[in-house]
Amino acid sequence: MERCKPGFHNFASMLEQNDPDGGRDLKVALIGTHGVGKTTLVYEVCSLLKKAHHNVELVTEVARQSPFPVNAETTLAGQLWILHQQIAAELEASLRAPIVITDRSVLDNYCYLVNKFARQPQLETWLAWWMTSYSLLVGVPTLQEEIPRDGFRSEDRAFQLRIHNLLNELLSSPPFNNLSAPIIWLDAEKRSNWAARIVSLTAPLIDSSTSTTLRNRAAR
Repeated sequence: MERCKPGFHNFASMLEQNDPDGGRDLKVALIGTHGVGKTTLVYEVCSLLKKAHHNVELVTEVARQSPFPVNAETTLAGQLWILHQQIAAELEASLRAPIVITDRSVLDNYCYLVNKFARQPQLETWLAWWMTSYSLLVGVPTLQEEIPRDGFRSEDRAFQLRIHNLLNELLSSPPFNNLSAPIIWLDAEKRSNWAARIVSLTAPLIDSSTSTTLRNRAAR
């Protein structure tokens, strides 16, 4: 059996015992492969929540700002940059608003690393810990249509489906198969209602989060 490096068990124990993002109120992540409409959808969700007078912060897809190659030509350094940048963007957003909606989670970003470099056990403890910071994961399904051309994401349908399948494989295996956040996949046949569906799923979480915040303030 491979021996762990000194201090790894202490680090793993720390991850298990601490809230990864410092007790942020509510965070919803849209998950799924590229080219399925997550970016458009996340803006629609934020717009609906703001119209309902909620204070919301949006985390856009960080891979679009990467200085490294992406898609099938990605590098390990590039994928590590994306993972760290995703977490940093979520932390910054949580300082600006009590509700954070993110275009991707760290797990579906990790799928692109796994696709090219295989699973990295030394990263997965950390990533599984961060996955506990999400309140709700909303899966966006693949669609039976061509990938929209945007000059950034790959238009290779086989590559798109590989990432989708990898995400489902990771969600079904340790350490990601027992996440605390509910995972709800949208119905591909009801695309026009996706944003409203996400808002309806988020509403009770907002109510619960608000009640908890008020109780905590009263107890101080």
